[in-house]
Amino acid sequence: SGTVLPGEAALASAGLAPLVLQAKEGLALLNGTQLMAGIGALAAADGQRLVATADLVGAMSLEALEGTDAAFDEALIAARPHPGQIRSAARLRAALAGSEIGANHRSSPHKVQDPYSLRCMPQVHGAVLDALAHLEGVLAVEMNSATDNPLVFPDGQVRSGGNFHGQPVALALDHARLALTVLAAMSERRTARILDPRLSGLPPFLATQPGLESGLMITQYTAAAIVNELQTLAHPTSAGSIPTSANQEDHVSMGAGAAHFLRRAADQVEWVLAVEAVCGAAGLDARLPHQPGAGVAAAYARLRANVPAHAGDRSPAPDLAAARDLIHSGALAAED
Repeated sequence: SGTVLPGEAALASAGLAPLVLQAKEGLALLNGTQLMAGIGALAAADGQRLVATADLVGAMSLEALEGTDAAFDEALIAARPHPGQIRSAARLRAALAGSEIGANHRSSPHKVQDPYSLRCMPQVHGAVLDALAHLEGVLAVEMNSATDNPLVFPDGQVRSGGNFHGQPVALALDHARLALTVLAAMSERRTARILDPRLSGLPPFLATQPGLESGLMITQYTAAAIVNELQTLAHPTSAGSIPTSANQEDHVSMGAGAAHFLRRAADQVEWVLAVEAVCGAAGLDARLPHQPGAGVAAAYARLRANVPAHAGDRSPAPDLAAARDLIHSGALAAED
């Protein structure tokens, strides 16, 4: 129901009784990799939603910039068949299908190749998907493993070892956090292009009255600041082992920190994509009456139901918050 309840009350409402721990089970829950694996699993699910959103918002930006979908050609993508690249390109093709803007672009003089932030979306977004797939594979093993120490086997044998060490998970978490940073960095570059009249052919900063109004200029500042924070967060936590327990534990994974920072990074990427969505939608307004592809049009309609068209200077904070809420809920990238 979305209501926060004490654990006992929540269990009772679901008809469940609290688990009564048996011998050694309490230690097993605290002594392994459960914390980093649990947080990592939630962040991995968020990451999938963020890449799907980046594909859709990136397609919106491509339409606003009158880019071409030629680089997403199925045969071209199949020549380098990384799984994530294939998925991302398919989503981009679907989002752009039936575009009047694209058709108009193909029938008039245009650049042969778009800039990397548009042309290389399948390669970059796809690499992020592959990093998340690696994390999910590691977590699938971890969640079905015994990571306590010592382990007590059915034959009564007690064996001490190192299954508690979080290095496999920590490295995958760091990789995923780096990947999300790259996703945000590319999104910010698309936003910057939309707002730069020399690159977009659109009014400066998409202002209603250029020169008298700042338009959406400050939103790119927001995205740039967040990307800088993400670049700092991308430092590999697992590379910074500090000994504990009087040097008995002389090399630790720092995986819980890696999980915490991945969670924080996923939250921040939502804001960067929200900036791009707001600017991309304003760019589409400037391309009217030509209509974008079906997937982009559906996302635009969902955004405009919550974020009014830009008309005159106003604080962008409410617009960005509304766009971020759509991204957080998954509604912006929902398939119709």
